[in-house]
Amino acid sequence: MTILKLFTEHPASVNESYAEHMEMSGTFAFWLFVAGFCATVHAVFPFLFEKTGSRIITKLHDRMVTNRVRRATPVSRGQQALDSAAL
Repeated sequence: MTILKLFTEHPASVNESYAEHMEMSGTFAFWLFVAGFCATVHAVFPFLFEKTGSRIITKLHDRMVTNRVRRATPVSRGQQALDSAAL
């Protein structure tokens, strides 16, 4: 496998360029960090951020899974199981 393919194969499988995938992943990482921060603060101060973390996660799920454009290539059941296990 070439170096270029390592960086472009997965983005292409979700119909994105490398730059589009980096932007999308970076945005998700940012919001996951915010949700984690809110959940951590909520763990210590339960009266703060009561629903913020879960609301962010729900919106991310909608964006990533529910409203996702289907992949150009079919995914095997084994890959689906691995993807699910990674969550």
